[in-house]
Amino acid sequence: METPKFAGAAGTLLIAIAAWSASTSSDAAAGLDAHPGYRVVHGWPILPEGEVLGSVAGVGVDSHGSVFVFHRAGRTWPDSDVLELAPIPRPTIDVFDGHGGVLLRRWGANLFAMPHGLSIDGHDNVWLTDVALQQVYKFSPEGELLLTIGERGVAGNDERHFNRPTAVAVAGDGSFYVSDGYRNSRVIKFSADGKFLFQWGTKGSGPGQFDLPHWVALDAAGRVYVADRENQRIQVFDSAGHYLAQWAGEQFGRPYAITVDRSGKAYVADGGDQPDGPPDRSAWVLSGSDGTPLIRVGRFGNYDGQFEMAHSIAVDAEGSVYVGDITGARVQKFVPNSPSEIRAGAAP
Repeated sequence: METPKFAGAAGTLLIAIAAWSASTSSDAAAGLDAHPGYRVVHGWPILPEGEVLGSVAGVGVDSHGSVFVFHRAGRTWPDSDVLELAPIPRPTIDVFDGHGGVLLRRWGANLFAMPHGLSIDGHDNVWLTDVALQQVYKFSPEGELLLTIGERGVAGNDERHFNRPTAVAVAGDGSFYVSDGYRNSRVIKFSADGKFLFQWGTKGSGPGQFDLPHWVALDAAGRVYVADRENQRIQVFDSAGHYLAQWAGEQFGRPYAITVDRSGKAYVADGGDQPDGPPDRSAWVLSGSDGTPLIRVGRFGNYDGQFEMAHSIAVDAEGSVYVGDITGARVQKFVPNSPSEIRAGAAP
């Protein structure tokens, strides 16, 4: 598979993107982010009065349409390189009804020090990573701890240690992949019961190398997608870790997270370039199964439909998209517009 380009076969798509950009310039100036394909759901989710979410690191959707949000409950990434190991006393998992946005339950108090990745497997188990505690966890949907991998607070690069693990992707047979991560530049595969199977990746920018593998996802065929953040690309591998392709370009920007739906379409959170000061270019991108970018939704800002730093992304069975904004400390829901709304150029 070749690296997708933003010309040739994809030219008509790019023309459509360019036309949309031009047609929405006046809306952007007014603080709105119009898009013919999706609209943001205002007022979603509904939080208890006076509450705000902490930095939203991860988001996932279970088979019932419940949305799990993994946040830092007031803790922020430190200016120094030292991460605090003391557990966060407040709940760090909020579970919302996907349709109405009502808070259903919350858990995770006194369990995590620096929440990062969240994913949900085919049995609705919740997989989490903590980059301070150096561990990967499997929980039941109700918050019962089922499995822990890694030694608490101890960094390493062997079969039983991580160095700031970022995310988990679970295969249909229960085996799982861990992107590891901020310091180790590798992806590891474990059996369903947590036994080390194999790993791949070294620091670098070549095929199969990584510079901060920030997220990992699987498609229905078992292909592995890695958000290679600092290399500004998505890399695609087979289930054994053999390199297949990379997706890169202006529309993807700097991929922070990726998820793939049942049809093979990919949803990518572009966290932006982290300049010394705003504005940035954060958004989310929908691509075809071959990596061709189809649409780009959002831009930098704190209005509805905008992002300060898109960090995580999930999609439900109805095609609604949930994006966690880690700097903006919120999660937003986007729903596909109907054909008539698309023809009318509906805005949020």
